[in-house]
Amino acid sequence: MKLRAGIIGLGVGEAHIAGYRLHPDCQVVALCDIQKDVCDRMRQKYPDLKIFQDPRELLKSRDIDVVSIASYDDVHAGQILDALRAHKHVFVEKPLCLHEEEAKDIRIALRENPDLRISSNLILRKVPRFIRIKKMIDDGLLGDLYYLEGDYDYGRLHKLTEGWRGKIGFYSTICGGGIHLIDLVHWFTQGKVKEVFAYGNQISSKGSSFRYPDFVVAILKFQEGYLAKITANFGCVFPHFHGFKAFGTKGTVVNGLDAARFYTSRERDAQPEAFGGEDTKPLKGGMIPSFLDSILRGTPPEVSCEEIFQDLSVCFAIEKSLRTGVPVPVYYY
Repeated sequence: MKLRAGIIGLGVGEAHIAGYRLHPDCQVVALCDIQKDVCDRMRQKYPDLKIFQDPRELLKSRDIDVVSIASYDDVHAGQILDALRAHKHVFVEKPLCLHEEEAKDIRIALRENPDLRISSNLILRKVPRFIRIKKMIDDGLLGDLYYLEGDYDYGRLHKLTEGWRGKIGFYSTICGGGIHLIDLVHWFTQGKVKEVFAYGNQISSKGSSFRYPDFVVAILKFQEGYLAKITANFGCVFPHFHGFKAFGTKGTVVNGLDAARFYTSRERDAQPEAFGGEDTKPLKGGMIPSFLDSILRGTPPEVSCEEIFQDLSVCFAIEKSLRTGVPVPVYYY
């Protein structure tokens, strides 16, 4: 069986083409973007593919088995539900959706279609440095974890103030960016967050069309006892980067701009082990082959359905804490 794939949203979504083409049992057959000039360009670039300007037309096509959704965040939920109703498997850019009611609806649709598969492009799991850090934690090299930090330094303020993020009805820097570090913390620890407390501000984008916090900091309290701090820093004057620290009773690992470093001594003059200086960015569609295997062979995808909803549950609790100004328990969908 050869799966036929369609892709909606041809910004980052165009990079999904290479991911599908990595799998021998899949072919990309259709592309879609709501902008006519993008469609015209794609017709010239991919003359053998069907090009749609209306996502609904692609989603109802009987010639497509699996769909990538890489459209604007506020339409993810509707397109996911339409895809599931049309009995298509779904690979979606983060976030899955922006609101709790949408998450509930998607959960119901998945339960009603247990043979369908869904996964999300939480691509930091493919970064070699983070793969090594996970192994270090799994192997006990850090000892007992007690505190982690994840910083999503976006460094692209113009995408809030000039791009689609400032034009849609609601945009969440936690769901749209911070979720990557929330996912890393979940992936590294396999723990569950029981409560969050968050603050945010909108100083960097003040006076622009963007109306929501461009900086958020949240404290996560885990059932297992350790704590984590997550930031979504979209207004920073700093290169786009995913900062990370993990503190354990035997060692500390810090992901820096030039390399990651592993500390096993408290002495100032002790030299940490550096690694990952040569790391390159992962292929944007690099998680797609494992997703296709989950459809064709029943093997687990790199990001499971449960993990997607676990990350989202924490994001929703952070958003609620931002609105209420109080600690919020995490309800898992």
